[in-house]
Amino acid sequence: MAKTTFDNKALILGQLWINYKMEDEWVDFVEYNDLGLPLAFAFAEGIINETPSLQQYINETWDLLLEGMELDDIGFGDFQELVDKQNE
Repeated sequence: MAKTTFDNKALILGQLWINYKMEDEWVDFVEYNDLGLPLAFAFAEGIINETPSLQQYINETWDLLLEGMELDDIGFGDFQELVDKQNE
């Protein structure tokens, strides 16, 4: 199966950060990933450009998200797909 593209990782992490950062279940994750999430949002919105450092932050944050949700990377398109997969 195809893994999630870098652009979609940034999109998903940005969606999590902008829409759910105040939700109780996400507070610890958001606090721990205080750089990766806003960087992902900024990249997804076209505010900043892709660099090797940015890739590292976003990929590490993505890996932590999947680990925390106990999901394998099967190629996700948006945050809701992750939630739906976790609820299966």
